[in-house]
Amino acid sequence: MTEPSQSTPGLTVLYDGECPLCRREISHYRNLQPLQPDSPVCYSDISHCNAQLPSGTTRAQLMARFHVMRQDGQLVSGAQAFLVLWAALPGWRWLAVVGRLPGALWVMERSYLYFLRFRPLLQRWASRMDSPD
Repeated sequence: MTEPSQSTPGLTVLYDGECPLCRREISHYRNLQPLQPDSPVCYSDISHCNAQLPSGTTRAQLMARFHVMRQDGQLVSGAQAFLVLWAALPGWRWLAVVGRLPGALWVMERSYLYFLRFRPLLQRWASRMDSPD
């Protein structure tokens, strides 16, 4: 499910590699070195039919929302998953801190749910930008 590493992954990001928006975002995160070098962040494209999925989940369920698996095996999704990932990456940790302020996670989750309504439209737009003319 994860890319090989010398250490046990601190986090495993489960992402939709068929989504042009997701690919762009994950590409950005991949270029960052985790704040804890002994806890690497690994990435698993769950759009591949041979991708190993966490037990009790389906591919459709995982592709519908952003998910991160913690080192302890706990699967988190949506805004909470972003906070977990951002806390592990330089340049993003401040946003994880803001997200833990009272009420912030609630606002972030509602905003994420609103974004998900428009995700298919944004994906089509991003796909057109990726396509050669």
